[in-house]
Amino acid sequence: MTERPTILLTGATDGLGHALAQRLAAEGARLLLHGRDPDKLASVAEQLHREHGERPHTAVADMAELAQVRELAQTVRGATDRLDVLISNAGIGASGPGGRERTTSVDGHELRFAVNYLAGFLLTLELLPLLRETGRAGGRPSRVVNVASAGQQALDFDDLMLRHDYRGGRAYCQSKLAQIMSGFTLAELLPADEVVVNSLHPATYMPTKIVTAERIDSIEDGVRATRRLAVDGELAGVTGRYFDRTSESRAHEQAYDPRARAALWERSLELTGHPGS
Repeated sequence: MTERPTILLTGATDGLGHALAQRLAAEGARLLLHGRDPDKLASVAEQLHREHGERPHTAVADMAELAQVRELAQTVRGATDRLDVLISNAGIGASGPGGRERTTSVDGHELRFAVNYLAGFLLTLELLPLLRETGRAGGRPSRVVNVASAGQQALDFDDLMLRHDYRGGRAYCQSKLAQIMSGFTLAELLPADEVVVNSLHPATYMPTKIVTAERIDSIEDGVRATRRLAVDGELAGVTGRYFDRTSESRAHEQAYDPRARAALWERSLELTGHPGS
């Protein structure tokens, strides 16, 4: 992208999101930053203002409540008349809240599926008209980047909310595959000259608060891979792909099953209450 892109980044107060916000701000992007904690979000915005001379727009929302996701989309639409990039990064790891025992969101959905997948799914659809209009007006496609994971597990459509045999790791891996699957579907539905949609595993066991295993990659590795999908000119027309860091890769086999993708799409519309048009 040659002009300053307008970028919405969810989960911008910690880990990959915070580091990515710093990188994008340093490169001159117009940022809209989302966080759940208003104090932490204000602190990040003030830091970026102090270091780069421009204070990003901010929006507070708990992604565990779909009504707040809709309010977040409304806030974004009120703050800008263009949106070049949506980076769907907010999420919960395999451990942490509800890691050992099944926990539900405000709307009664399994927590990881709700936060890691349904929130981003709904936010993307709510902002799709703005993304499409920006792509048409700017002569280059807008971009949706789903920060997923190499940790993926097949969805059980008979027990999508994991009421039986719940494990935090299973819930996390299912939610991340759902991100990739719906990304493939959305890419098929949209003209690639208006919006492109891609997903990635940014890095392995980065030193963030949601990772408890031994570190392998750095935060900078994750920033580099995610930034590439968001703003690299060479990827402007690339859509419907899954990347492992910076290399195109193959997701779990279920992601390539059109019946499974269609079933997920319909269930997601039902669960979020979005009309899908």
